[in-house]
Amino acid sequence: MNEMIRPQDLPKWVPGDVLLASDEAGWSNVMLRSYHYSPSEVYVPPMRDFMLVAYGSGPTSMDRKVDGPWLHEFMVPGNISLLTRAEESQWHWTSDIEVTHLYLTHDKLAKTSGEMYDRDIDEVKLRDVLKIDDPMLRHGIAALANEIRSDHLGGRLYVDAITTQICIQILRRYASVAFRENQGPCGLSPIQAKMVEEYIEVNLDQQLSLDELAEVAHISSSHFLRQFKQRFGVAPHSYVVQRRLLCAQQLLTKTALAIKQISARSGFFDQSHMTRVFQKHLGTTPNAFREQARR
Repeated sequence: MNEMIRPQDLPKWVPGDVLLASDEAGWSNVMLRSYHYSPSEVYVPPMRDFMLVAYGSGPTSMDRKVDGPWLHEFMVPGNISLLTRAEESQWHWTSDIEVTHLYLTHDKLAKTSGEMYDRDIDEVKLRDVLKIDDPMLRHGIAALANEIRSDHLGGRLYVDAITTQICIQILRRYASVAFRENQGPCGLSPIQAKMVEEYIEVNLDQQLSLDELAEVAHISSSHFLRQFKQRFGVAPHSYVVQRRLLCAQQLLTKTALAIKQISARSGFFDQSHMTRVFQKHLGTTPNAFREQARR
């Protein structure tokens, strides 16, 4: 199989005029591009991401071949085509058209699928569907296109919410999902546990979310929570607090940094937060702990 291409590389194989693009919008795991295409017959290498094609102006006869026989449909504005990732495809259309491409990463669909099924996902694949009339997908793509034009407040949250709705609709109706084999009662694998441990240590001074840590292990948040407890014996939040507490103890003992600086380096919200954690877990204050360590 040829090397997979990124969405922004597609014009090398399918020349067209770019009408709209989210390239500079800072979106995560989703990209949108609109094109004007002249009648063409093209080959598309395997793509890195899943692609939805929403048809705008210009009805056209469309032929497509992916992994199977040629499909033929007459496409009109409002129709949508789906193309799974990592598959070669051939397309032929006979009229000028304007289309909007929505690209979704495998990570996004797999994460959404993992949360829907509460299981670890091995692979997601879209069915070979050339023509659908799906108002939910059509309106979702239109909303994302409008977001690029308007740049409203809270745009990234809005885009993530719409993208998640689109993913759920795709997974319910147009996708097949392969699950990973059960890893048994041991929880996170040694490799997953090591990646998560190292990530926590490197980012201890940052606010770490459950979703963020689950992404490091490449599993859903709910599954990560259970597997983390099985591996480490405590919930992720409790583990992070333990690591921050140990970091603060070491800095108090081995450095002359001010307590305010130590609280920041250890990842506490502020000095008062660190003091409360010390009193809860050690029965003392940071100042008292430092004085005791110097004796």
